[in-house]
Amino acid sequence: MPVRRLNHAVLYVSDAQRAAAFYRDALDMEVAADLGQAVFMSLPASDAHHDLGLFTVGGSERPGRTGPGLYHLAWEVERFEDLVERRARLLDLGALSGESDHGASLSLYASDPDGIEFEVCWQLPPEEWPDGVTTRRLDWRAATERWAGRPD
Repeated sequence: MPVRRLNHAVLYVSDAQRAAAFYRDALDMEVAADLGQAVFMSLPASDAHHDLGLFTVGGSERPGRTGPGLYHLAWEVERFEDLVERRARLLDLGALSGESDHGASLSLYASDPDGIEFEVCWQLPPEEWPDGVTTRRLDWRAATERWAGRPD
């Protein structure tokens, strides 16, 4: 039986309620279940019970990147305009930390209140994908000229 997709991710955070408020504001997530020290959230268009679990473990120190572990989660939006809107939201929250053009996707990088990085990406149509992997600065003017208003 092949694995179909990632069903959900769980993050250890210093305060599940604070993290839930952030993901509500940043990604429009909705609370599926709130157990106080654990909050389960879903994306508006998701068919999963929850896409993200947030478990309070306390502490406020950002985990170091000294060994193996999760680097980030990537959340995909459906349209280029959704990426533009999400960029504005992340800027308003002071959470945006980077932007990249990966050839096959355009990506935003941000950090939640505990410093856990995540990506929000829009995947280009497969016929536009390059042969290899690339990372370059995201040129918003060029991207807007090429992708804004493109039919779904």
